[in-house]
Amino acid sequence: MKTARSMGIAALILTGFAVVGTGLVAVTHSGTKDIIAAANRAALEASLNRLVPAERYDNRVIDDRIEVVAPEWLGTDQPVAVYRARHDGQPVALFATPTAPDGYGGPIQLLVGVYADGTLAGVRVLAHKETPGLGDAIDEKRSPWILAFAGRSLTDPPSEKWKVKKDGGAFDQFTGATITPRAVVKATHKFLEYVQTHREQLFAPAADAKTVGPPPRP
Repeated sequence: MKTARSMGIAALILTGFAVVGTGLVAVTHSGTKDIIAAANRAALEASLNRLVPAERYDNRVIDDRIEVVAPEWLGTDQPVAVYRARHDGQPVALFATPTAPDGYGGPIQLLVGVYADGTLAGVRVLAHKETPGLGDAIDEKRSPWILAFAGRSLTDPPSEKWKVKKDGGAFDQFTGATITPRAVVKATHKFLEYVQTHREQLFAPAADAKTVGPPPRP
């Protein structure tokens, strides 16, 4: 009887600890989720402002967004958020995170900014698994290679030159690592084509914006 009673008391104590622990986790999560969300928003804004200075627009870019689905152009069949920068209601630039699916080490996630006139505000690499010392030169912390996209467009260079030099294009490649820059150049070019083809939908006023789907198949 004493043993059973002792076991019952122990079980109640353990249950109490479990309830208290669960409560503390819930309280902690509730108290920090807003802080985490705010930090993520601030980090996103900072990333966008590195491509397009904040003084060039007057809207809350991260709140002016739509979801687009265009695997042929964006490199993923998942919805991709497009953020729009405006000044006095007029389009200034847009930002998105297309994927270069054919990197040497796997998909490469990019952040691309495009001005309303079709020129690139810039390109940055958000995530990759490229070989250290070779393919990771796409990261601006490793080399300035990625900075060369700023100011480029579908006409500078011409579309047929949107390749690495090894393939007869205008963009440098890395010694011993051609696949990685080739993938980034291709993905950036495809995104520029997507913006040109869907400009009116992408820059539509927030109240009129709808999800932009993939193009109809022929």
